[in-house]
Amino acid sequence: MVGPAAAVLGVVASLSVYYAVSESLADLPTWGDVAFVALLLIPAFFVLTLLALPLSRQEPRLLGGAVIALVLVTAMLEIADLDVAANFVKFAAVTAAGWWFLSFFEAVSWVLLVALLIIPVDIFSVFRGPTKVIVEQQPQVFDLLSIAFPLPGEANSAQLGLPDVLFFALFLGATVAFGLRTFPTWIAMTLSFGLTLTLAVAAEIGGLPALPLLSAAFVLVNARLIWRSFRDRRANA
Repeated sequence: MVGPAAAVLGVVASLSVYYAVSESLADLPTWGDVAFVALLLIPAFFVLTLLALPLSRQEPRLLGGAVIALVLVTAMLEIADLDVAANFVKFAAVTAAGWWFLSFFEAVSWVLLVALLIIPVDIFSVFRGPTKVIVEQQPQVFDLLSIAFPLPGEANSAQLGLPDVLFFALFLGATVAFGLRTFPTWIAMTLSFGLTLTLAVAAEIGGLPALPLLSAAFVLVNARLIWRSFRDRRANA
């Protein structure tokens, strides 16, 4: 039986091979690229979050230390121009940061509040705020603040901002911390990223905020259990 650590290493190895050879693969049409990234590449990447999920229950000081260490390693890899390795370590750092943030939440209602608040913040940031400025004026900075998903046969990549990865980890960790639906949540949130990409390509715009659909996926899958938790807390107050 393959353990979680071995499974993580296997997924990382497989993705690393793809990242190394992606430009030499057959170039797909636009909608082929969308399907490949949405249905294969993004789920393959975020299955790492699912496999590592038991680590979300570590003590905050351990998670905080892991974040600092992983950020330092990411910086060194970026300086050494080891972009593929930096992409994976950056992903791990932000995932750990999401779980560290979650460790301070005392009730699922806190997670629900965050899920609702980040929607208008992300929409403003992408269309009017700092994300828009960075993407348009400092694209190299956005490269550092995002996770790259290379397109087959091209030098271009689809990208997810680091906040998207952080809140994916936070919401998925919340399913363990508060007894919600873990695997259905993972499926819905992973597909939400693909749907956001699909809508962006269909609308012929550079990018759309990913957090609104991510939050909606988390809330809709767990609405009944969240409501039950809220009702029970009120009854016991």
